[in-house]
Amino acid sequence: MNKNDLVVAVANNAGLAKTKAAAAIEAMFDVITKALKKKDKVMLVGFGTFYATKRKGGEGRNPRTGEKIKIAPSTQPKFKAGKALKDALN
Repeated sequence: MNKNDLVVAVANNAGLAKTKAAAAIEAMFDVITKALKKKDKVMLVGFGTFYATKRKGGEGRNPRTGEKIKIAPSTQPKFKAGKALKDALN
């Protein structure tokens, strides 16, 4: 399912126009992104938790040339599924 499919599914499920569903989904993505930038967790009880973690920098190799490259530290988004979501899949 891609973003457009998600918009259509949400619009149909909630009885909204596609433009309003798209705006709601964009707003949700923006809020989650801003919260993760501030190092906050976004906990959706029963669904899961979005959070950010620090990734250490290090040294890697360019697969084409074998040349050593430096990998900068970064912040990575993570998601941990909640119990209700896990139960729904099993």
